[in-house]
This record gives sequence, structure tokens and C-alpha cells, in this order.
Amino acid sequence: MNPIKVDLPAVRAAVEEAESRYGWGETIWLETTEDDPGTGQAKQALERGADVVIAAGGDGTVRTVAEVLQGSGTPLALLPSGTGNLLARNLSLTLDDVENALQSAFDGDDRPIDVGVADLRDADGTVSRHSYLVMAGLGIDAKMLAATDDDLKAKAGWLAYVRAIGTVLRDKNELHLRYQLDGGRARSLRAHTVMIGNCGSLPGNILLLPDAAVDDGEFDIVVLRPEGFIGWVQIVAKVFWENGVLRRTSAGRRLLSMSKEVRALNYLKGSEFVLRLSRPEDVELDGDLFGRAVAIKTWIDPKSLIVKVPAAE
Repeated sequence: MNPIKVDLPAVRAAVEEAESRYGWGETIWLETTEDDPGTGQAKQALERGADVVIAAGGDGTVRTVAEVLQGSGTPLALLPSGTGNLLARNLSLTLDDVENALQSAFDGDDRPIDVGVADLRDADGTVSRHSYLVMAGLGIDAKMLAATDDDLKAKAGWLAYVRAIGTVLRDKNELHLRYQLDGGRARSLRAHTVMIGNCGSLPGNILLLPDAAVDDGEFDIVVLRPEGFIGWVQIVAKVFWENGVLRRTSAGRRLLSMSKEVRALNYLKGSEFVLRLSRPEDVELDGDLFGRAVAIKTWIDPKSLIVKVPAAE
């Protein structure tokens, strides 16, 4: 648990009540720290024989704990907190409802999901490997995170990103890259943003990747290439109108079948994606910055993480 984002007395009381109700033994409590945001604690939980590991915190806590549990067979349960809660949103789990979250943790079903893995190479040639559950990105989203005031984010949540967005949209620097998808032919590309998603939904009910599924063995990639104001209008129309409105009804989906692709926004799909950049660029994984990379290799580890979800009726 992240002690900064969790109301510890309230959560302790709720967990003790759930233990008694569902017939579980005593819970092990492990707090994250600034120096260790969850890796050591998750390893300790496995070493002590935990049957389920509950991640109580934001997206960073969930990602860090999941990276340790990946491939272990020990389920991850979510007690969402913080501003994003992206995995919980994409799994349609309830937010700000401790009782329902603990019911899933202690008495829910196991759902295997895919995990994205990324090797990030920096300008010195050092490679670091990380897992992600929702999305990896470079371009506008990573630059926005880099430009966001952390103190303002703590006070205002997602509203803190509004000022950062204005700064980023004035940045005229494009990404220049070469990429290969599933070992195919290398292609060159200039883009504003590249996002690689294991899930498709963002906060605010924004459906960025409409065909993404958390357990299909592939990720979906969106490339944003707006050219001026008209390009941004096309992107907004695709994401907010087509994905956010038309896809939600049968009549809307029939209209979508007649819509045309636009150059400003393109989708790709695959299980391995390799890209090389012309200069170091900020990279984000599940909403956290991971430095600047000159090359990225990312792939799907299919159904390698078990997540607790509400029991089927």
C-alpha cells in the first residue's frame, strides 16, 4: 500500500471485516516508500506465502507490484486510489468503493490478463526492462507528464495536466523513428505521438484504442500525426465522437463502417514492436516517466498476470 494515497485506519478496518466475513487468515501489511515503490514489498509478500497480493494505491503502485507478480501465479487484487486507476477502469472495476474492491480480493474470480514488457535503451547504451499493464507512450503524453507540476497534481488531480497540455502542444518537435512490427519490414515515420496500449480507455471515459483487449495476446498502437489545427480536429473527432459516441450503439457502428481513415491518426496491431529514435525521447509507462530512450523493444507476455475480479453470478 502507498501510505500517502491510502486512508490507512479506514482500510485496515475494512480489511479486518472482510477477512472475518470470507474466512481468511490475517493480512500482511507492507508499506511502499519513496526509495521502494512496491518491488521489495511484493517480493516479500511472495516469500511469505501470500495467496493474494492487494495493491492499494495509484497506477504506479499497481504497475510495480504487477511486475513482480507477473508469471508467479499469485493473483493481484486492486484497491484503487490516486488520479488514474487505469487498469481498474479498463477492467470495469468499481472505483472509490473499498467494500466491493475487497469482496473481489477475498471472494472474486481469477482473470488472466496480458502484460506488456519493454526494453528501454538510453543514449549510453544501457538497457532497462519494465512491465506495463495499460499503455506505453512517447510524444505528447510523456512530455505532458514531464511538464506537470507534481505539487499541483497532488492537490488538483487530473486538472493539473491542463496547464501541461498547453505547454506540450506548443512543442513543434516531431518524433523521427524507424520501426518494425512483428519482425516485418523496417519503416520510417514522423509522428507527434506514439502510444502502445494493452488496454484502450483513459480517464474521462476516453476510448483511445477501441479494439484493444487486455487478454487478446496483442497490443494496439496509435500514431498521432496532426498537421496543424485541422489535424487536431480530425483526431478529436475520431477519439471523442467516433470512439466515444458512435461505437456505443448499433446504429453508430453502422455509420462507422462508412467512415474514412484520416492521416492524422493511424492504428496498428501486433505482439512485438521495435522502434529506434533519431534522438533521446521521454518515455512513460502507465503514467510514470522512465527516462529518455533512443530505442524501445516491447512485446506482449500473454495472460501472464492473474487479476481478481468480481465473482460471476
